[in-house]
Amino acid sequence: MALSLYNTLTRHSDPFTPIEDALVRLYTCGPTVYNFAHIGNLRTYVFEDILKRVLRASGLAVRHVMNVTDVGHLTSDADAGEDKMALGAAREGKSVWEIADFYWQAFRADMQRLNLQEPDVWCKATDHIPEQIALIRTLEEKGFTYVADDGVYFDTSKLSDYGKLARQDLKALKAGARVEMSQSKRNPPDFALWKFSPKDKQRLMEWPSPWGVGFPGWHIECSAMAVKYLGERVDIHCGGIDHIPVHHTNEIAQAEAALGHQWVNWWLHGEFLVMAKDESGAGGKMSKSSGGFLTIATLVEKGYDPLAYRYFCLNAHYRQQLAFSWEGLDAAAHAFAHLKKTALELRKGYTGREKPLAAAMEEFLTACQDDLNMPRALASAWTMLRTPASPGELYATLLAMDEVLGLGIAAMQEESVGLSEAEIQQYIAARQAARKAKDFDQADAIRKELVAKGIVLEDGPAGTIWRKA
Repeated sequence: MALSLYNTLTRHSDPFTPIEDALVRLYTCGPTVYNFAHIGNLRTYVFEDILKRVLRASGLAVRHVMNVTDVGHLTSDADAGEDKMALGAAREGKSVWEIADFYWQAFRADMQRLNLQEPDVWCKATDHIPEQIALIRTLEEKGFTYVADDGVYFDTSKLSDYGKLARQDLKALKAGARVEMSQSKRNPPDFALWKFSPKDKQRLMEWPSPWGVGFPGWHIECSAMAVKYLGERVDIHCGGIDHIPVHHTNEIAQAEAALGHQWVNWWLHGEFLVMAKDESGAGGKMSKSSGGFLTIATLVEKGYDPLAYRYFCLNAHYRQQLAFSWEGLDAAAHAFAHLKKTALELRKGYTGREKPLAAAMEEFLTACQDDLNMPRALASAWTMLRTPASPGELYATLLAMDEVLGLGIAAMQEESVGLSEAEIQQYIAARQAARKAKDFDQADAIRKELVAKGIVLEDGPAGTIWRKA
């Protein structure tokens, strides 16, 4: 099956063909490094990692560029409010440069924990101020800008197809309908390309420009850096669905106004991770602004393997909302632990000479190439493990599938704990007996005793298994 990907621009799945044979130019929107990434943010990066792995499994080379937003991302899409970097610096009593480096490195650590492959090019907004100024100058020369009291703006009325990604009707947009109307703007959807520093104080991050001292708008960095590192035509641009109506819409506007032709062929967007509703009805999108968001470090502190969260993400299609609950993560952790146990057992019969099972790989890749249908691909992996074949062949096939799944099969090791397998099974049997006798206090005491010894029990449809805490 040929690779087919859903294109937000066309609103349907299309057979994917790169601009240049066997090379995919991929740009993904990276982190704004003013705080830790939460697990909702990271779901998008898991989807993008799967995309890159599927492209490579389909015989394509990938040049992947990811930006690091370390200036210009304001707290409002209306080009108003404080810079998120300045807020982070004030919150922690550090310089903006210290904040940016710390949270970028924290993001990279999260990527490593989730087995996400790093991009070929990291590009920071603050390292590319000249490129952003040059792009704004091009737009100015072509008549797409105007200077207002607080900055240089893109005039959306000059672009006939503005809003095509989100299917927005430019004439129907009213002040306050999508973004708050600034007195500086001529049209509600106009957006800042360059913001002027306040006249009465010096900003923490500012640069000279032909229009005055200031800093770039959030959107301009991605267009400028993507063109620098990938050229004037890009195969795929990714991000979360929240980028569709504003950030990606504005990227398209400024890039295509400057270049004079279509800039990106495929736009792919990942859906939100939402918190499952509790008994009070609370839930919804995870957000840093609301506080109390969950990070990978939080999951680790609670005894979860970060790759169990990656497994959790694979259970839903990237274009479907995924509801997070501790029960759901427990189920994923149980399945991941079972997969690990199975893989380690099969590895004992693997010599390194076995070949992956062709029919199983074909079924797996067909699911992957159907717009990254990972729930179906994951199901095919479990079906493969029940196939009558030698342990070595099954393990070789699982290794090949893991080139896409990214669950770290090759690196898996036996858990090292103070108790033997037989001793742990005795605890499990005693707990099961207590539960059968409805002595739940005793069953809970056994679980807590094992936790104190570094063992976590996980109950699932197939029974109880253990993992290292």
